[in-house]
Amino acid sequence: MNTNLGLIGKKLGATQIFNADGSVARVTAIQVGPCRVVGKRTLEKDGYSAVILGFGDKREKLVNKAEAGFFKKQGQAASRTVRELRLPAEAVGKYEVGQVLKPSEHFKEGEKVDVCGITRGRGFTGVMVRWNFRGAGKDTHGTHEYKRHGGAVGTNMTPGRTLANLKMPGQYGNERVTMLNLVVAKVLDEEGIVLVEGGVPGSKNGMVTVRGAVKTKKRKA
Repeated sequence: MNTNLGLIGKKLGATQIFNADGSVARVTAIQVGPCRVVGKRTLEKDGYSAVILGFGDKREKLVNKAEAGFFKKQGQAASRTVRELRLPAEAVGKYEVGQVLKPSEHFKEGEKVDVCGITRGRGFTGVMVRWNFRGAGKDTHGTHEYKRHGGAVGTNMTPGRTLANLKMPGQYGNERVTMLNLVVAKVLDEEGIVLVEGGVPGSKNGMVTVRGAVKTKKRKA
């Protein structure tokens, strides 16, 4: 589990920047500010430690009673997007409710991060689109209406059933995906934007979570 502090933000889209040596870097712009602490979880009260981050403002008309009660108790305005990030207890104690987090306080150029988001939903698709199958059968030998099938999936007498976890047609996309070890290309603190090299899950204006990489290799001292 990733216990590194991060920020929640909105995917703005893809662009490119020029490095000092003249090379081009393909990056994704993520707006992570203003992001503020709207609540905390503690071991004594909740059994675990975490910070609750809020991003954007939510119209009062769209706030339900449960949300209104929570934000009123915290003395905060309702946030449009709320995420809870698990952190060690000592890390949670460093932050206060209402504190605004800046991108430069958590990310540096060249640092590796993990970006989590919901991928674009593509509906119900076949095996060729969903799993990149090449199709079963041939155009000859009397076969027809079988070009885009996945082929045989059953078994014989033992075990006599279709095994689980086979690649079949079904829902494609609209799932939570994390891209690991993406490099931070640039941090624009005044604009509240972080530029990350490579692609990021989700569509434009989709919400993502950017946290310090959990599987990056640590350099030997």
